[in-house]
Amino acid sequence: MSIEHRPPISPPDLPLHDPDVPIENAVITRLSGNWGKRAAVKRPESDLLEFFEPDRLDCPESLLPFRDHPDYLRLPEETQRRLHAWGWIAFNKNVMDIEQHVVNPGFAVLAEDAFGTGLGDKLTVAATQAMVDEQYHTLMHFNASAATRAGRGWDLPERDLPLAHKVRSHARALDEAGSARDRALTGLGYMTVAEISINAFLELVAGDKTIQPINRTTAELHSRDEYCHSSVAAELATIVFEDLAPADRTTLLHSMARAMEAFAATDFTTWTAVLQREGIPEADRIIADVRAAGNRQRILQDFRGLRKLCQSWDVVDALPFDWSTTISQ
Repeated sequence: MSIEHRPPISPPDLPLHDPDVPIENAVITRLSGNWGKRAAVKRPESDLLEFFEPDRLDCPESLLPFRDHPDYLRLPEETQRRLHAWGWIAFNKNVMDIEQHVVNPGFAVLAEDAFGTGLGDKLTVAATQAMVDEQYHTLMHFNASAATRAGRGWDLPERDLPLAHKVRSHARALDEAGSARDRALTGLGYMTVAEISINAFLELVAGDKTIQPINRTTAELHSRDEYCHSSVAAELATIVFEDLAPADRTTLLHSMARAMEAFAATDFTTWTAVLQREGIPEADRIIADVRAAGNRQRILQDFRGLRKLCQSWDVVDALPFDWSTTISQ
């Protein structure tokens, strides 16, 4: 196909939303300065802070792994609220880190046809389009964190938090890969897990009607977009998988299992940093107690989408992951 007839990369697709819902419209208009000129239903731009409700918590209680710890329960109410705000900042940073360090590099590997599968223009454009779209997701979550900082009047900078646990696991796996091809397979495995499981992660916030409307709506809008991206990721990974030699399939499946363990895990390193920054007494002991209890080790348990993909590949039992620890039916 000649260059002039190749399907073009579309302008970034703004997340699916209802412009007649004021808070959804406000979240979206923050993404692009000229969105008001391009929207099918034109509305004046809204300030996210119009929808900030200071009496609501910033993240669900379920995101705090120490929520039942007696030392946490004895903290002043404002300190507990600050930790909830940090929970939301950390949640957004987690999403942004995954998009930038795991998802986009994984799609780049596919767009470059690193496996020589000959994806063709249509699927190459789909991979590249997904990379473009992910930039909007990153910006959307940064805007939500900025709204929290402005609404609370608290300094809650992302730079004080480490890279997300999932990203650190991804980096270690890449470092341990024995060849450039193994690195590409590892990146594909982590990206596939990220894109197919991120809906379940976003729903931890999107499904909670008690928290800040801005925060819930941000997660909900992102989740809607990811249903499309997860389909693209599954289709592209399947094309590659079907063309792989047995040894390469093993490498891919092991990277996926490792990624699933990382994506399920609670990021205790981040929470340690939060508690220490806030000067919480006995911060290390609180985290140690929660780790020892064992029942807060996993924050994400819904891997039904990944099990469905593995079933389509007929590799459920070949993937070295304990499915019994998750919701996977």
